[in-house]
Amino acid sequence: MFGRWLHSSAPAEAPQGAAELYRVIRSHLPDADEETVRVVTAIAGLVGVVAYADREYTGNEEVLLKRELGRIHGMTPAGIEAVCSILRLHIVEVATVQVPRYARELRELGDLELRLEVLQVLVDVAASDGQISHLETNVLRQLTTSLGLTQQDYNAAQARHRDKLTALKPR
Repeated sequence: MFGRWLHSSAPAEAPQGAAELYRVIRSHLPDADEETVRVVTAIAGLVGVVAYADREYTGNEEVLLKRELGRIHGMTPAGIEAVCSILRLHIVEVATVQVPRYARELRELGDLELRLEVLQVLVDVAASDGQISHLETNVLRQLTTSLGLTQQDYNAAQARHRDKLTALKPR
């Protein structure tokens, strides 16, 4: 019984959202080297991870993503909108299946300063709706470790938003 199920006649496909996110970033950063495109893709993906940690990708979170993508040399408004469009369409895949890949890319290609800056952006995204939920805190802590950072790094990044931590608010 299980033999038939395990030997499907259709080959497994690569995750569509991840490939589209990479493709869009590559097409909107035509002069960038391969490592830059991979880093930008990983950053956009990780923002999607945190934005969807509470199972809702909001406009406030997208505004922050647009602002951060706008800081990237060569990224045009059309490119930023294309990235956001891909995330809206494929947020579930990006926020679940691709997490290890994006964290590994940043750990391998980004120096400590970049990874700390990305962590700060991720905390800012979590706080963009006025609170950092328990789910978002858990995701942020896991990403901190996956990025090769420490608990102290996470504490420093979330210190600006301490008042938004739902775990510290009275019930």
